[in-house]
Amino acid sequence: MSNKIKLILDQISALEDELKIAVEEHQESLRYQIEGKRITFERAVREVHLKVRQGVFNWFLTVRPQNYLTAPVIYGMIVPMVIFDLSISIYQILCFPIYGIARVRRTSYILFDHQHLAYLNIIEKFDCMYCSYAVGLLAYAQEITARTEQYFCPIKHARKILSAHARYANFLNYGEADDFHIKLEEYRTALAKEALQAKES
Repeated sequence: MSNKIKLILDQISALEDELKIAVEEHQESLRYQIEGKRITFERAVREVHLKVRQGVFNWFLTVRPQNYLTAPVIYGMIVPMVIFDLSISIYQILCFPIYGIARVRRTSYILFDHQHLAYLNIIEKFDCMYCSYAVGLLAYAQEITARTEQYFCPIKHARKILSAHARYANFLNYGEADDFHIKLEEYRTALAKEALQAKES
């Protein structure tokens, strides 16, 4: 990896840290606290949230017709999603210990916290939980796939790809053949070190 690329990656990492601090400051301005798995708002904020919550009956009256039409398709996707979730989870449970790769924690990607928002009615909370599951599942699967790719084929594509996973920037350039198999083992060793650190933490 060139010095320029390493410098840019370091800058990205520094910006991510800066963003994390900014998000935490924003959380404080919204006056909520995270206590374990529960999120609580100050009483005054919660009272405002309750005032703007839309009742279920009124909510049904304001739903767009196309939303009713597509609801069976959207909620029907839960079946393939659960099958996919089980498949990819079983894959990493069986294979990652053999490869020496740390398992990906589902709870780091699939988060349910919108049910603590008092301005959402029960149907909106259910919809939010469904979306949280779908988006989290795809992020969880992407990290499992990224670790697998790092183990077997840490090579970038010739063409630019959108929304590449976080590990992709450190992969070998397309056509970078010098000492490929030695470098491949280095990538695998890095995964093994991650697994060791995960056990220690």
